[in-house]
Amino acid sequence: MGRTQRHDRPLDTIWEIDDELWQRIEPILTEDAPATPKAHGGRPRIDWRAAINGAIFRLRSGCQWNKLPKHFGDDSSVHRWFQRWCRNGIFEQIWAVLLEECGEFGAVDWRWQAADGRLGKARFGGQNVGKNPTDRAKNGTKQSVLVERDGGPLAVVIAGANVVDQKLLEATIEAIVVERPDPKKLEQNLCLDKGYDNPTGHEVTERHGYVAHIRPIREDRRANRRPGRRHANRNGCAAHARILQAAALQQLSQCRANRQCSVHAVRIEIRNVGVGGGDLQAALGRKFNQRARER
Repeated sequence: MGRTQRHDRPLDTIWEIDDELWQRIEPILTEDAPATPKAHGGRPRIDWRAAINGAIFRLRSGCQWNKLPKHFGDDSSVHRWFQRWCRNGIFEQIWAVLLEECGEFGAVDWRWQAADGRLGKARFGGQNVGKNPTDRAKNGTKQSVLVERDGGPLAVVIAGANVVDQKLLEATIEAIVVERPDPKKLEQNLCLDKGYDNPTGHEVTERHGYVAHIRPIREDRRANRRPGRRHANRNGCAAHARILQAAALQQLSQCRANRQCSVHAVRIEIRNVGVGGGDLQAALGRKFNQRARER
């Protein structure tokens, strides 16, 4: 009997913030903003909504800041506000708000999660860089991403390209931007590839209350596996979660700014994350808009 194929309606790519999404973002920007300029002097503030749209355009297109289209406002002002929001963790707050909204719609499935990393270039250097073992030891970064069952990003951590995946697993779990449900009340399965099939990977998952579904390395594919290990494809849920996690990493790689810039250059600081924050929030924004349309 053949497996039933799942057909999901593709979500539109976000290039600009719509009205409903802006209602969630504007209060966060207002709370962080400095005192309003006095009425008798000083230049007025730029349009924050246009500045956010300009930041999304810059991340998706990979253009230089001084090449932003004029309708986004003065490029220096957009860049200055973008740096302030990165420095104050505003994008992390926006991410958390969108994730909470998705949770209220029942769009966050905590029962199945998946984590993995991907390598990226760091042509402009930066703090969290290391020698890429797959690119002739050039400077690079590793992005460790945790997603829920439907591919919604929960956490992301950036480190040097020479840091192995299992060493980033605990930091990635602790970087979840909202409060994680109690594992004692809700069973949570974590799907990992064979790069995590080691004492570190098993200890971290057990310490954080996950039911680990780790693909065994080749020499461990035998009948006398360690007690308690579950098959990685039970009911197909683990495989589905891993596929969606790979799709989330692919989404990051499609952003031109992520391919061209390092953590130091892009400066989206989600727990010192850097690159990818704009795409992660755009992914959550698409999911939020889809659930809003379905209501």
